[in-house]
Amino acid sequence: MLEKTFAPQEHEARLYSEWEQRGLFACDPQSPAPPFTIMMPPPNVTGSLHMGHALNHTLQDVLIRYYRRNNRDALWQPGMDHAGIATQMVVERNLAAEGTSRTALGRQQFLDRVWSWKEESGGSIVNQLRRLGTSPDWPRERFTMDEGLNAAVRKVFVDLHKKGLIYKDQRLVNWDPKLRTAISDLEVEQREIKGHLWHFRYPLADDPDSFITVATTRPETMLGDTGVAVHPDDARYRPLIGKFVTLPLVGRRIPIVADEYADPEQGSGAVKITPAHDFNDFEVGRRQSLETINIFDNEARINDAAPEKYVGMDRFDARKAIVADLEAGGFLEKIEDHVHMVPYGDRGGVPIEPWLTDQWYCDAATLAKPAIEAVESGRTKFVPANWAKTYFEWMRNIQPWCISRQLWWGHQIPAWYGPDGTVFVEETEDAAAAAARMHYGGNQTLVRDEDVLDTWFSSALWPFSTLGWPEETPELARYYPGDVLVTGFDIIFFWVARMMMMGLHVMDDVPFRTVYIHALVRDEKGQKMSKSKGNVMDPLDIADRYGADALRFTLISFAAQGRDVKMSEQRVEGYRNFATKLWNAARYCQMNGVRVDPAFDPASARLPVNRWIIGKAAEMAHQASLSLEQFRFNDSAGAIYHFTWGTFCDWYLEFTKPILNGSDQAAAAETRAVTAWVLDQILHNLNPHMPFITEVLWESTGDRDRMLISAPWPEYPDNGYGDGDVGAEIEWVVRLVSSIRTIRSEMNVPPSARIPVFLRGASDETRRLLESHSQLILSLARASAVTADDEVDTSGCAQAIVGEATIVLPLADVIDLDQERARLSKEISRAEAEMGKLSGKLQNEQFLAKAPEAVVEEQRERLADATALRDRLRSALDGINPT
Repeated sequence: MLEKTFAPQEHEARLYSEWEQRGLFACDPQSPAPPFTIMMPPPNVTGSLHMGHALNHTLQDVLIRYYRRNNRDALWQPGMDHAGIATQMVVERNLAAEGTSRTALGRQQFLDRVWSWKEESGGSIVNQLRRLGTSPDWPRERFTMDEGLNAAVRKVFVDLHKKGLIYKDQRLVNWDPKLRTAISDLEVEQREIKGHLWHFRYPLADDPDSFITVATTRPETMLGDTGVAVHPDDARYRPLIGKFVTLPLVGRRIPIVADEYADPEQGSGAVKITPAHDFNDFEVGRRQSLETINIFDNEARINDAAPEKYVGMDRFDARKAIVADLEAGGFLEKIEDHVHMVPYGDRGGVPIEPWLTDQWYCDAATLAKPAIEAVESGRTKFVPANWAKTYFEWMRNIQPWCISRQLWWGHQIPAWYGPDGTVFVEETEDAAAAAARMHYGGNQTLVRDEDVLDTWFSSALWPFSTLGWPEETPELARYYPGDVLVTGFDIIFFWVARMMMMGLHVMDDVPFRTVYIHALVRDEKGQKMSKSKGNVMDPLDIADRYGADALRFTLISFAAQGRDVKMSEQRVEGYRNFATKLWNAARYCQMNGVRVDPAFDPASARLPVNRWIIGKAAEMAHQASLSLEQFRFNDSAGAIYHFTWGTFCDWYLEFTKPILNGSDQAAAAETRAVTAWVLDQILHNLNPHMPFITEVLWESTGDRDRMLISAPWPEYPDNGYGDGDVGAEIEWVVRLVSSIRTIRSEMNVPPSARIPVFLRGASDETRRLLESHSQLILSLARASAVTADDEVDTSGCAQAIVGEATIVLPLADVIDLDQERARLSKEISRAEAEMGKLSGKLQNEQFLAKAPEAVVEEQRERLADATALRDRLRSALDGINPT
């Protein structure tokens, strides 16, 4: 017998261990079934589970569980990313606590320490994913730094280099002066800073008493200025184009150039150009053939390319000194308060510098062309489709990809330098040495490039490197390309696009057929979760309190395409209550002798109520499955939820109580068999969403030869056991009873009060239905009698329409009608006042312009709720005839 309540903590660990031990998550490369592949976005080895991870991996798990049971050889390929900067920082902090550093250890000893940390402490997120109930093929887990993936990285790098698609160049990069490495755009966060805008006068070289004024938020970079730009159509400066100014404090003559980058409406309309320290200026400098002067070292201190006075100064100390010197020299025109965005490194926590340096680059523009075409032609589709626009926008404007990082933890670049600087790019040191002998005519000492590759480079190879490439493995032939990638919109460019580029280049095929982009998980008010706001929800804490199933089902239920997930503990509690409802229903079935009969044929059912529920169950299953296949996760969850709670628990089980307690043994036996079959369909369809409670109930409701996780997915006939006439008949009873219950609820009729129910204007068919189901209606509607009567006196009655008939409920002797009218009128006025307040706010253009989108959406939802409430109250009031 089932326990009185479902205690998730007593079952989850046991079931998960059993699933793993039996190998029920495994794919089978020898299977005759068609494959279905999902590549797990590899979480960082330093990571811990947050609500975004919980959503992403839950959605993947729902898909893999569904297709695994639908006769597909399903591979969910797991793994972790080495997370270059993040991991190196963790280990460096540990070393600092010990009083040492990576430089003190040296490269090899430091790397040994990182590997040791990874084995002992890294990858805790994998166990956290297990806690969530996810079911990847864990024995196939890969790591972006394991030897197989390292071989793949080296081979791709060498291949691209030999084809001219990887090269070394001097360009601007995002430089983190604290970590002393280039970082990707994804690792840069923009912060709003209250700063200043300094206006400086640059004297004309041939007329020192005349000036051109420029404005800047970064005075320290003026030491590297090599030009001043004005718009070619700006009449104020047209006579100055081609002339020179003398750079204050430095004395360098720099030209005034015409470039459309200068905005006549901004500041003075003239802008200083510092090609070595601003991305836009760098492009202007290239167009205008301006000199590029780097005035920072790798820690953002002034280097010896600047006047001696400032050499060695930190950039912010130099800023103060330069402003003071410009003011003393009469070059400072004014200082304005100015709020602007400053880029910070998300790991180092300091402002990044656009810095000119030699780095390795990948020719992303060439690689992007086939990746663009693949999405244009539909070989890979985005869901929702609008994300393809984002993909195209990024890919069609793609810049060279800086793939080198000045770290020690990562894939070391397979490049060796000879004594004269000649570079030899090969997969191994021996191959590089052989190439050097050919070049020099003898042995030479080679020095390997110290840089490592951007983490995204190895991640870009994930869909095929994890399957054994560059070896021709059975897994590679069978599971590439994948069927679907589930990921967030924030890494469409950084990861999705790069996998597309590399997959097409290396494998000559797209890495996945569908990219499903899920939204953000926000708090219940629609705000982004952040520690500073104090609104972060820990998924593990939620799972501990309410069970993993409740957490999963909440995330799935709100995962509507194109809409962010609004998460709250109350919503999780609500779906925990859904699990309780299902558990109680299963207990009720068990107590009434309901047990699965494997030989039962649903098509053999004869009782109308049983034929009705069988058809509704098949309809639910069809809708739930179709929704999953179309990535409408919330619709799948909704179909199961409403059928289980409403149709099965609230209606069918109530409908069948008289049958189970009656004297007709054949009817009772059929009803028990149907109840067991329908409960089974609920467990089958709910299983991918809530794997734990469904597995427990599956164990207890029949003699099973396998666990639910591996049971074949149920099949239904084309008509889904549908019987339109029977369905319409029972649905009429549901509508009638629902209408009566609504009237009782809205009118505050005491639950214990049994009142007569009359139907006016009932057709012959309605009268037949009323007679056929009178006992059921009496019971469920708490009615003392139910009668078709066209002459009933309607004074003091509440009324509602069902079909062609009017329901009439005499209430004068049960409630105070005048008091009820007054109450309803007051509630209507209150709802209309709320509607007016909300409508006014939503019609206020200033509110709409300034309020965050989430706040505006919340106000719209509140207005819709208030309107619906007003309409229900009006309907209730209109239903009371005047006495």
